[in-house]
Amino acid sequence: MCENQSNVHLPDNAFKELKPGETYVPMIPAETGVAEVTRRSVIFGLCMIVLFSAAASYIALKLGQGIETAIPIGILAVGFSALAKRKSVLIENVNILAIGATSGILVGGSVFVMPAIFMLNLQSSSSAATFLQIFIVPFLGAVLGVLFLIPFRRYFTIEMHGKLPFPEATATTEILVAGEKGGSSAKVLVYSLGIGIVVDYLALAFRTWADVFSTAAIPAMQTVTDKVKAVFSMNTSAAVLGLGMIIGVRYASIIMAGSLLTFLGMIPLFGFISPEYGAHTYREIFFGFKDAAGITIPGVRNIGIGGIFAAGIISILKMSGVIKQAIQQVLSQLFKKHEGAEGGGSRLDRDIKMSTVFALAVGLAVMIFIYFRFVAVAGEANATGIALISLIMTFLIVFLFSAVSAWAIAMISVTPISGMTITTLILAAVILATLGLKGASGMLAILLIGGVVCTALSMSGSLVTQFKIGQWLGSTPKIIQWSNILGSVLASLVITAVIMLFAHVYGFGTPTPEHPNPLPAPQASAMAAVANAFLGGQGAPWMLYFVGAVIAIGISMLGISPLAFALGMYLPIELNSPILMGACVGWLINHSSKDEKTNKARGDKGILIASGFIAGGALAGVLDALTKTLGFEPVLPLSDGFRNWTGLCVFLLLAVFLYWDSRRAKAE
Repeated sequence: MCENQSNVHLPDNAFKELKPGETYVPMIPAETGVAEVTRRSVIFGLCMIVLFSAAASYIALKLGQGIETAIPIGILAVGFSALAKRKSVLIENVNILAIGATSGILVGGSVFVMPAIFMLNLQSSSSAATFLQIFIVPFLGAVLGVLFLIPFRRYFTIEMHGKLPFPEATATTEILVAGEKGGSSAKVLVYSLGIGIVVDYLALAFRTWADVFSTAAIPAMQTVTDKVKAVFSMNTSAAVLGLGMIIGVRYASIIMAGSLLTFLGMIPLFGFISPEYGAHTYREIFFGFKDAAGITIPGVRNIGIGGIFAAGIISILKMSGVIKQAIQQVLSQLFKKHEGAEGGGSRLDRDIKMSTVFALAVGLAVMIFIYFRFVAVAGEANATGIALISLIMTFLIVFLFSAVSAWAIAMISVTPISGMTITTLILAAVILATLGLKGASGMLAILLIGGVVCTALSMSGSLVTQFKIGQWLGSTPKIIQWSNILGSVLASLVITAVIMLFAHVYGFGTPTPEHPNPLPAPQASAMAAVANAFLGGQGAPWMLYFVGAVIAIGISMLGISPLAFALGMYLPIELNSPILMGACVGWLINHSSKDEKTNKARGDKGILIASGFIAGGALAGVLDALTKTLGFEPVLPLSDGFRNWTGLCVFLLLAVFLYWDSRRAKAE
């Protein structure tokens, strides 16, 4: 690690608009002969893919929330340099980010869509065929996202220098720069990750205590549970507590408000008004059930699906100005030639050659067409035409929305990927239905289109952040691009394996006799509902969707995030209540002193501990799934009542530890 690095900092014009004739010189200039791609950066980056692909997949399937992987990977990269007593090289760590961050990128595209294949029973009879079916979608989408953003790198990073805030890129860059001064933050992540693994694995594997505290398990509350159908639950996972700390009080409160409306309002109301609903448990009223004739009765969570759809449309409409500007820049930059685009000039302005980009795009088009033609719609009367139209739709939608996603990330670090993906599914469903496609083939086709589009949008949003980090610090764009493409191979493999493992052990979506406690996979459930409604022939609960949409519109008119509120209506309350708890602990940490610098130091440490809890709890879920697959299911002889109260006590102790340990931090 470098000694006496107090003078290490970004140039003064890093965040300012450049004056006429002024140029930005990164921390590591083009002339500096330093290695970007090293054995350390490749091996460490690949390890980060395995670690965070598994962790992010678990969190997304359980909570419907993606987790930011670039920041903890950056912290671990500089921390590893400190522990190994090895001098840290900034652009070497950027390459670790470029490789490792593909984990979070592909989770956002694959886990949010592909579990719907299992929910709709569309998987192949062969496990190997199903693995290939799921693997190829995020990989193709990731590569497509890289290729479509390359022509616009200069615009976002150079021409808009100082004009776009890049909040996520700024935070990650500051961490890497701070790493030149010391990497002690990694130690905090290590022990908090260990706590998360131990606590959550004991609950999941050994059932030492309940992983969900519920008033339904309290005998004194049986009347309220059975007759009123009102139940309060709280997940006791360290991962959920940490997630709440990072989300913050505002959004955690909005999400919890949606759950309160559903679980303590609508479910009791449905049970009170309808004898048919009232004869079932509160969970059946939420998820849905079958009547005496075997007809499926939709659950209250469909109101949340309608809210999520409407909120996604609202988000896109609010971004109409950004969309217009982004599309204008796409069209103007597509045919604009610049120095360095073909691999010459300064290494700081060197992309993958445009001839290579074109060749890869053609190759991807052929692969996607073959995949659609011989997998998704094989056996259909007009399979070739349908596959060709599906390919055109995929490329056109990715072309239009990739720059939109990148622009939104550069502006506010948030992009409505779910809303754009659901819009894609509906558009594809309408078009393919007019061609006569329906049933299993139709549902599979639009899910594959949605998976490719979703992953491409996720990649473009993350890649623009990496481009900006590289420009600030002095990385070669071409290396960032190839690192993302190659990293996507391993990330796709790990994520596909996790999805199939969880599908076998836990199941997704609605409870079944084989999987009574499935992972919610909320985004994928919404995708499955759209596919089934338009092409499955089952029919959609339009009235419940409509009610959810009206609620989302009303919430938006009040100036509240409709997407957060709708997600709260859709997710089980036991996942949202601990998120609010974690957010409240975070608020107390950030307001625990009258000194602003002290509060910042404590808040920063709290985020590190929370990140460790998230990663540790997520890995505990993966470990539990693996051990159960191997037949290891030890259960301690403890009563349900003891487990219920013990789980609550353990969760409260975790919250106290988070607050106490964060308060030990001192201002620099």
